[in-house]
Amino acid sequence: MILDIAYAALGLVILLFAGDSLVKGAVNLALRLGIPALIVSLTIVAFGTSAPELLISVKAVMEGAPGLALGNVVGSNTANILLVLGVPAILKGLHTADTDTRQNYIMMLAATVLFITIGFYGTYGAVQGLILLAGLTFMLFMAFQAAMAHRRELIAEAKAKGEQIDPETLDEEEDLEGADPDLPFWKIGVFLVLGLIGLPIGADLLVDASTNIALAMGVSDTVIGLTLVALGTSLPELATTVMAAYRNQADVALGNVIGSNMFNLLGIIGIAGLVGPIPVEPEMLRFDMWVMLAASVLIAPFVFKGWRMGRLWGIVFCALYVLYIVLVIS
Repeated sequence: MILDIAYAALGLVILLFAGDSLVKGAVNLALRLGIPALIVSLTIVAFGTSAPELLISVKAVMEGAPGLALGNVVGSNTANILLVLGVPAILKGLHTADTDTRQNYIMMLAATVLFITIGFYGTYGAVQGLILLAGLTFMLFMAFQAAMAHRRELIAEAKAKGEQIDPETLDEEEDLEGADPDLPFWKIGVFLVLGLIGLPIGADLLVDASTNIALAMGVSDTVIGLTLVALGTSLPELATTVMAAYRNQADVALGNVIGSNMFNLLGIIGIAGLVGPIPVEPEMLRFDMWVMLAASVLIAPFVFKGWRMGRLWGIVFCALYVLYIVLVIS
């Protein structure tokens, strides 16, 4: 079992580095090909940062461990809110008064409700997967529309002040993860190759090791997905939110969590459901999915009222997550 834990840790490390490498390569290649930064941020960056979770879920379904795929998504979404927001709140605090994530938050809640509703059918299969992917397409379209409306407002405000703004300069100002205008093509190729090779290797190691750990502990692969795998795949989001907190960028922290949760529910399970059926365990419907929804609702005052997420709230969030993990394992 110790060896399996080591393999799982190695697989997770490979996944995280390969996912980051793929994002860097894909982002810079897309920008070099003339694709607008806004489109890149809504598609390539969003899908690329979820690549580790996607590969884990697809591999788990193909290996006959679909509970690991579902547990990974539900557990990651719970961890993203309670732990990924809780830790930076303890360390620095998140000032949410000036954030504008209401529309995306509402879409995340809608995605969560849709996901749970479909779960009552008992299986996420091809039809359910297509429904989830259709929901993702709609939400991406809404996000694109909102971003374009914001740009038009900026241009209109500038004109009202007698200033001139080139729309293309707004695109250049997009803060894209991994973007480097000076990155040579050969490095872009290296990043892409490392990502495309590393992701399946890491997913294979992590899924096989996690399945063995579940057997050794006498628990289901769903439990391992909800705990070990979910916690590991939430580490990149945790690092991002901690850095955002220290930079006083609460909108980045909240936006990162909200966007990640939407992609996990609609994109990852949507694609994995097309690969093979994912049965929903009764306990998942009785407890885990409702915990995920409750955690999502818990941050509503911070999104709509601008409450400051200080140390006390961070302790509450982290304590709730620890309690959840204890209940899952027990």
